[in-house]
Amino acid sequence: MALIETESVVLKSYNLAEADRIVVFLTHDHGIVRGVAKGAKRLKSKFGSGLEPFSVVRMTYFEKESRELVTIDRADIVTSNFAAASDPDFLQKFAYLAELLISISPPHDPNETLYRMVKACLDEAAQNRSSLLSTGVYFELWLLRLAGYLPDWSRCDQCRRVFAEGEEATALTNFHFVCADCRKTSRSRTLPRASRPLAAMGLKLSPSAFARSSSGRAEDLNDLTALLKQLVAHSIGREVVVEKTLTTNN
Repeated sequence: MALIETESVVLKSYNLAEADRIVVFLTHDHGIVRGVAKGAKRLKSKFGSGLEPFSVVRMTYFEKESRELVTIDRADIVTSNFAAASDPDFLQKFAYLAELLISISPPHDPNETLYRMVKACLDEAAQNRSSLLSTGVYFELWLLRLAGYLPDWSRCDQCRRVFAEGEEATALTNFHFVCADCRKTSRSRTLPRASRPLAAMGLKLSPSAFARSSSGRAEDLNDLTALLKQLVAHSIGREVVVEKTLTTNN
C-alpha cells in the first residue's frame, strides 16, 4: 500500500453510507483521483473543512493497486475558497467546470499544465467575481486544447491558409473552420467573427490577463462558450451537466 502526499484541488464530494464521503480531487502529481474519506460526515471529523469543493489542500492518501478508490488520510487546507463558493454564481460555474474536467480527463493521468491552469482559474475567479464568464471560457478553451479536442482555428482546414485578422470563417460539422473560398457544403454555418480571435487571445494569456482584455465583451464571450460547449458534446458524445452531487449540502 503506497502513501501519497500531494497538493490537490477538491472537485466534488458526495455521501457514502452514514458517516463517510466519496471525494473527487485533481492532484498535482497523479491526475484525477477518487477516494473515501472515512468519518468525514461526523461532527468532530478530522477533515474539518478540508474537503470543501474548490479548496486547495495538501492531500494525503493510501493507494492500493487492486482498488479503484484510495483511502484519504488527511486534507490540510492550503487555500480555502469557501467564501467564494458561497456565491451561487461561483458555485454553479465551477460545479460545471469540475464536471467538465472529470468528464474529459482520464483518472490517474498526471498533467502539471492542467493542474496549474485549474488552480489559476480558481484564484482569478475567487479574487475577481466579475471575471466568472471569461474564466469559464478560458477553462473550456485550455481543457479542450490539453485534451487534444481543440482544432487549429488559426488557419483554413482545407487550403491551410492563415486567416487574416477579422476574416469571416465558416465552421464545419467537425468544428474546423474554412475560408469563404473553400466553403463547398451547406452543412456548415458562419459564426460571429469575434469567436476565433477571442479564442486565440485566451490561448496566449493568463486567466487574469484574459479577463482584463475581454472586459466588456460579454456577448462575444457568450458566443464563444456556446461554441465550445457544442465542441465538448461533439468530442465526448454527450453534453456535460451539473449533477446534484456537486452541491455542498450533506
